Amino acid sequence: MNGLESPLILYSKLILLTMVPFVLAGQGTMIGGRTGVFNVAQEGIMLVSASLGFLVSYYTQSLAIGILAAMVVGGIFGFALAYFTTTLRMDQFVIGLALFFIGVGISTLLPKLLIGVTLSPPLVDTLKDIQLPLLSKIPFIGEVFFNQNILVYASVLVSVFLWWFLYKTSFGLALRSTGEYPQAADSLGINVTRMRYLTSIAGGALIGLAGVYLPLVYTGTFTDGMVKGRGWLAIALTFFGGWKPINILFGSLFFSGIEVMSYKVQVSGIGIPYQFLLMLPYLATILVMIFTFRRSSVPGFLGQNYDRERRSL
Repeated sequence: MNGLESPLILYSKLILLTMVPFVLAGQGTMIGGRTGVFNVAQEGIMLVSASLGFLVSYYTQSLAIGILAAMVVGGIFGFALAYFTTTLRMDQFVIGLALFFIGVGISTLLPKLLIGVTLSPPLVDTLKDIQLPLLSKIPFIGEVFFNQNILVYASVLVSVFLWWFLYKTSFGLALRSTGEYPQAADSLGINVTRMRYLTSIAGGALIGLAGVYLPLVYTGTFTDGMVKGRGWLAIALTFFGGWKPINILFGSLFFSGIEVMSYKVQVSGIGIPYQFLLMLPYLATILVMIFTFRRSSVPGFLGQNYDRERRSL
């Protein structure tokens, strides 16, 4: 490996490393939206999952238990979203914002209650890279794609599985029909309410996994506001990807590439104010959405509540 290849490998690995929160949060948003439940609480869910997942990992000395705890709390938020919007038929956007603020508040409160204010933050070991036998020996490709932590592999596998599940199984067809035309799905015997609960809980769990990834891979500790808008970007990513798993996976590479580029420019010594560089991911999002939003395929019943008697609210 010569001097020109090394920075390229490092840059490519960083893009894959930073794409994971976008992939998982985007897929979590997508799977709920496919049954008509539009989750806008991603930022809050990611924060509370990052906070609780880190604390559980710290006190149990087990990253696996911390990851599981984060997914459980994400699933609980997903259940709450489904309950208030599907059972009580309250406005999805309002409930999503309420859950967002609850998540932000809890994420700040928990560390202060359990750890307090310390001069040096508590740390946990971050996830280690796993070299896949034989594949990791392939020049460049092996070092970039097959020498990553387990959640990088998991994010790709989840995306492929969701594509197969949605488009190659009868249950996936039933799920998609629930978000497109729930009246027809209901008339065919599909339990619309159960579908919405299942996808909201599963989507919340994936968003929770996206949140806990940050302290367990990036920093080894939790800090207030560490999600830094990635939850909001995940919503834009889902529209950008047309609510399709594989498109979301590749769209995540674009979003993570912009993020990594902004960090690289900050440390390169170029005289650009860092505040502008922090704006780059969001500026790129706006520009992309301007050109892609109208062509984005959105579930027909997205954001609407279904009532068997009144049909829709």
